[in-house]
Amino acid sequence: MTPVVWSADEASERLSGPTADLDAGALRGVPAIVVDDAHLLSADALDPLGLLPVVSIGIVAPGGDAPGFDAVAGDPASALLLAEAVHGRPNAATALAQVLRASEGLPIEAALLLESTAYATLQAGPEFAAWLSGRGRRVRPDEPEPPVLVDDNGARVHLTLNRPRLRNLFSAAMRDALVEALRGLAAGDDRPIVLDGAGPAFCAGGDTAEFGRVDDPATAHLIRTTANAAPWMDRLADRLTVRVHGAAVGAGVELATFALRVEARADATFCLPEVSMGLIPGAGGTVSVPRRIGRQRTMAWCLEGEAIDAATALDWGLIDRIA
Repeated sequence: MTPVVWSADEASERLSGPTADLDAGALRGVPAIVVDDAHLLSADALDPLGLLPVVSIGIVAPGGDAPGFDAVAGDPASALLLAEAVHGRPNAATALAQVLRASEGLPIEAALLLESTAYATLQAGPEFAAWLSGRGRRVRPDEPEPPVLVDDNGARVHLTLNRPRLRNLFSAAMRDALVEALRGLAAGDDRPIVLDGAGPAFCAGGDTAEFGRVDDPATAHLIRTTANAAPWMDRLADRLTVRVHGAAVGAGVELATFALRVEARADATFCLPEVSMGLIPGAGGTVSVPRRIGRQRTMAWCLEGEAIDAATALDWGLIDRIA
């Protein structure tokens, strides 16, 4: 499919009319629309734009503004690359755009519930099934070491993700251990907390060997909403410093960016690849990342699926300091 490119006048005419939902949307074969000179779009067109099941990409001059669009690009070539990514995974991209729009201004509990519901829906979809089929079966051996180390010296608590051989892939066991540690620090305690990772990376994302392990997406949704580290990271954010080195991928980015302070070594890289897997960020990233870098940049970054370095992360505001 060739991405649709409209001028601002054409987009205003199409989006302001009663047939806007017939002209665009994944089910219409038009999962993305690109609007040139997006800042000129009429006010009457902006409201329906936010309601359509489509990813909207506005072309604006560098530093320009295009409110109401899901993502912006500084030139037509960059916009078309984003649109092609949407065409590659239209269900996941559209769901992400809808979740990011709807989450703005929501309380964190409601925003996380929305994220998990959309994530569970995509788990039952064809795009994730295709990714699972290409991944093949993987089995992890039992691991005798605790997945999270806790060092409490009385003045502060140091938590370390501890699957160094697997670059701290975020497993169910690691999630549960992290939640247990954070829960214990949430009441009657005001000490500072440091979270880092053992070995060559902070956290290389969710453990793909466990993806698809729960056959029922509804049950997976209930697990995710009752055993999620994100609300605990948010609750303890003022006391929490996360130190990132090496790769931070998926959950490694999503959870880290809840902290008030995120420090990174110069070798750190950051990536949110979920859309390419037919999913959206599911560890709280649709909440934590936009709060730091904005909805439009989050959307574009997820579509691109590319890793950024520490300097870029600092420039965006994704992290606070390069140590």
